[in-house]
Amino acid sequence: MSPIDQLASDWVARRYSGRMDEAAEAAFQTWHDADPRHAGAYLRAEAAWVLLDRSQVLTHGEGGVEDVLSRPIEAPPVRALPEPTRRAVLMGTVAASIAALAGMAWFLRSRLSFETGRGELRKVPLADRSLAAINTDSRIDVAMSQNRRDIHLVKGEAWFEVAKNPDAPFVVSAGDIRVRAVGTAFSVRRHADGADVLVTEGVVETWSVRDPLKKTRLTAGDQAFVADAARVATAFEPDEVTRKLAWRERRIILREENLSDAVAEFNRYNEQQIVIADPSLASLKLVGGFDVDQPEDFARSVHAASSAPVSIRADRIIIGTQAGAG
Repeated sequence: MSPIDQLASDWVARRYSGRMDEAAEAAFQTWHDADPRHAGAYLRAEAAWVLLDRSQVLTHGEGGVEDVLSRPIEAPPVRALPEPTRRAVLMGTVAASIAALAGMAWFLRSRLSFETGRGELRKVPLADRSLAAINTDSRIDVAMSQNRRDIHLVKGEAWFEVAKNPDAPFVVSAGDIRVRAVGTAFSVRRHADGADVLVTEGVVETWSVRDPLKKTRLTAGDQAFVADAARVATAFEPDEVTRKLAWRERRIILREENLSDAVAEFNRYNEQQIVIADPSLASLKLVGGFDVDQPEDFARSVHAASSAPVSIRADRIIIGTQAGAG
């Protein structure tokens, strides 16, 4: 395997395994665009990855992801022919195999579903070189073509870093809500009666299909709740946008949030649910930063801040006067 193919395989493994921060992604884009041979090698390696049983590769492969992806793609056998014709057929077969793999990779990646369980976060590259970060208990369905990129947020929340392509609008649907972008970064969180839209870069346009002529433009730092009934509430709050997207680093940041809201947020990520036994504590204001999967640390902080009793059990954490009961 050539050094270019080996490096392409390493990039595919890192991107599809979620081992990429912003600096690494920028380094990949620079490498990918620096030489047409890089782009071709990456497409071949990506095709191999898509066609492999990736769960088996990640968990049971002898040498790990990079070892499996470093193996060359073998061409199908060809029958014996006179020497000049055999060489031509061999080259044609290899080219056709690579083209077929690349085409199948595009098809598989352009129509996919990604789903997370409770407490699971995923970062996945999409077929157009956009990125999606998918929050806990969420699902997106992806359908892409040459002139349109459609993402259906079936449930939960996702953040998208959209690759620029003016000829193919990137549209996220969440129930009746639509969010359209060309090259930007934003998140959408679906609710029963609408969706939250947070913009971290560029400009997006959002609306409800119930009133498609009423469109709202949002820029970096804006947050909005777009109701199914087409009502839109917007605010320019960059710090709040950053706080609400801390989940991408598996963090929950509280800035004077009510205990009830903080508990609801922790319960999104953990099987060990928090229960507020004393209703008078629900409006308690809290400040701090916590890992999403550390509800016990959060409960102890609540106790330290309010002296409210806390009972920690295997399946739940009880906060309040009844904590020791039952």
